[in-house]
Amino acid sequence: MRCFIGLTDSVADHEEAEILREIEMSDSTNNATTISDEVDVALIGGGVMSATLGAMLRTLESGWSQVVFERLDAPAEESSSPWNNAGTGHSALCELNYTPEVNGKIEISKAIGVNEKFQLSRQFWAYQVNEGVLPTPREWINPVPHVSFGQGDDQIAYLRKRYDRLVNHPLFPNMEYTEDRAKFDELLPLMAEGRPKTDKVAISWTEGGTDINYGALTKQFLFDAQNKGTEIRYGHEVTKLHRDGSKWKLTVKNRHTGDVSVFRANFVFVGAGGMALPLLQKARIPEIRGFGGFPVSGEWLRCTNPEIVERHAAKVYGKASVGAPPMSVPHLDTRVIDGEKGLLFGPYAGWTPKFLKQGSWFDLPKSLKVTNLASMLSVGVKELGLTKYLITELMKDKNAKMESLREYMPNAKDEDWELVTAGQRVQVIKPVVGPSFGSLEFGTTLISHLDGSIAGLLGASPGASIAPAAMLEVLERCFGDRMIEWGDKIKEMMPSYGVKLATNKALFTEMWDYTQSTLQLDK
Repeated sequence: MRCFIGLTDSVADHEEAEILREIEMSDSTNNATTISDEVDVALIGGGVMSATLGAMLRTLESGWSQVVFERLDAPAEESSSPWNNAGTGHSALCELNYTPEVNGKIEISKAIGVNEKFQLSRQFWAYQVNEGVLPTPREWINPVPHVSFGQGDDQIAYLRKRYDRLVNHPLFPNMEYTEDRAKFDELLPLMAEGRPKTDKVAISWTEGGTDINYGALTKQFLFDAQNKGTEIRYGHEVTKLHRDGSKWKLTVKNRHTGDVSVFRANFVFVGAGGMALPLLQKARIPEIRGFGGFPVSGEWLRCTNPEIVERHAAKVYGKASVGAPPMSVPHLDTRVIDGEKGLLFGPYAGWTPKFLKQGSWFDLPKSLKVTNLASMLSVGVKELGLTKYLITELMKDKNAKMESLREYMPNAKDEDWELVTAGQRVQVIKPVVGPSFGSLEFGTTLISHLDGSIAGLLGASPGASIAPAAMLEVLERCFGDRMIEWGDKIKEMMPSYGVKLATNKALFTEMWDYTQSTLQLDK
């Protein structure tokens, strides 16, 4: 106990000294630097989250000024980049982690929730297509079947029960299932070739799945934003966030010249991926106290043989290994990026202390504060299984990773595949009341100040797929006094807002047909 107290006291002393230094530097900055600009909305991060919120606010309040700060020299270079994520339109059509088996029964509440949110995404994107904001949808969204795969008696029994629970649900129309080997061979030839005929396999699938290039989606949003007067500063990093009366003062550094400018904003959104946690800590809002982050990196196997790529046309998700986090569910994915078809398998978990793929090795240690130390330590003790899994994954070389691929594609050859690094994710460590102190979360968490002047998004999956739903939550929390005024326009953008499509089959069908046509998914 003495060691723990001593460590806590040491961290507390260090943090107190750090706070004093920041206050002194802040005072110095306030005296030496004038405000470069005043804006209504400051968006930190040039990814899909900031781009989505910016588009929403331009629709609702076209007179509000906006500025975007992105530390890299181009948009969507981190988690939104197409090769840094799986590109799945996450709607729980095939992702088995959204339908766990509990006491012999398939639990579908999470699947329904994710699907409802993805329908809002489709509606929001369709509205923006009609408004000319997203003029070429096939640059970023394409129809790709979503398939769930099971092998062996246990997985097949689970997959059958899952299908039985979903097949008659309004949000999962036209789902099919088979254990017939001939049908499996026909639909998934790469997965069939080289597989013994005695192997027991099953699949459920729907043709209504999508592959999404979130990088291209982000770029279309931001191109429209610039045309409408939004200032976008690439190569600019927000180094400080300070309260200035009812506003926020942002100190911004040009990463190429070293020049510093100061902006004052009425509202700040931190959509900076893994760096959202450190930035919200800099803002010193009480709502971030106790929160920590656990960074997880990853790798894909990417096919380099065009002939093989052409022979697969599906996103095939299987069951995760015991002890694996939900984001490590194996899948063999068709991708459509910049008009070209691709194929990847993974992800394989990795680990670095960076909070961004192009981040710093000191990101994790610098995020440790006296306010979140207990949460971080308790999760470290509780999640030994995850630690063991990560160590096992880190020890795998390419040969071992190819063996995992061959469970899906038996005839896979080493020379047809290359290893590529995926994006960096920071899983949320949430403070909890009680002796456990902290809980490791695998979803997304919105942090907002009580007065609604600042908000930020932590976490990962399902991430970009439900960006419009996540940004609606930002609006509800931060602009609650305007929601009645905005109500009609929000319903115009997303007609199912406030309605449960799960209990309104007619509206779901109407919205599905509308978005299929508008997003050109029926072509």
